[in-house]
Amino acid sequence: MKKGKLIGIGVGPGDAELLTIKALNTLKKVDFICSPISASKKPSLALSIVQKYLDERDDKYQILEPLFPMIEDEEALQEYWNDAAALIIEKLDQGHDVAFITLGDPTIYSTFSYMQRRIAAKGFQVEIIPGVTSFTGCAATAGVSLGEKDEIIVIVPKVDDRLERILKYADTFVVMKTSRHSEMLEQMVNQDPRNKEVISVKNCSMEDEKVVKGFLKEKKYLSTTILKYKK
Repeated sequence: MKKGKLIGIGVGPGDAELLTIKALNTLKKVDFICSPISASKKPSLALSIVQKYLDERDDKYQILEPLFPMIEDEEALQEYWNDAAALIIEKLDQGHDVAFITLGDPTIYSTFSYMQRRIAAKGFQVEIIPGVTSFTGCAATAGVSLGEKDEIIVIVPKVDDRLERILKYADTFVVMKTSRHSEMLEQMVNQDPRNKEVISVKNCSMEDEKVVKGFLKEKKYLSTTILKYKK
C-alpha cells in the first residue's frame, strides 16, 4: 500500500483571505487535518482561520487535535510531540495524507518542525506549503517597509539579553511576542540614542487588530513590534 504524505500548511496570520491558493486546494482534498491545541478546551486559532473553507467540502474529512501545551518542561514536551507524531504516522501508514496547519509559515518558529523531523526520520514524504508570515502581515497592515536596498533585517523570537547585544548591528528588528516583555524591550530601545521608528501590532489581520506607534502595553500573546532605525 502506498504511504500517505505529511503536508505542513501555513494558514497566515489570521485573515482567511490570506490563505494561498495551493494551501486552499490541499485543504479541500486531504483526508486528515492535524490542528494542535494548547489546552483541551481551547479551540485552535489555525483551525478557525480555515474552517469556513472546510465547511464547503462535500466529502468527509477528519480533524486530529493533539495536545501541544504551552509549557517549558522540555522532557514533557518531547512526549507530547512523540504522541502527536505517532497519531499522524498511524494515518500515513493507512495511505492517508495529513495536513498539519499552523499560523504564519511552517518554517518560522512553528511546531510543525517537531513533526517534520520525527516523521521524515521514519521515511515518510513531507511537503511544506508556505504561508504569509505574521511579521510581513504586520508590516503590511502598518504600511511600513521592513527593508530597503542593503538594510539588514533581524527576526527575534523573544526579548532577552541577546537582543540587547545585537541592536546596534541591524537596521530593522521584528520582535515577536512582545507583550510578554514589553517593558524590557522599551527600556532597551530607549537606551539606544539612534533615531528610530517603533510600531506595534496586536492580532494582525484579525477583527480586533490594533496598530500603535510605540510599544503595546496590553498583555496579548499575538503581538509584534517593528523597530526601524533611521540613517
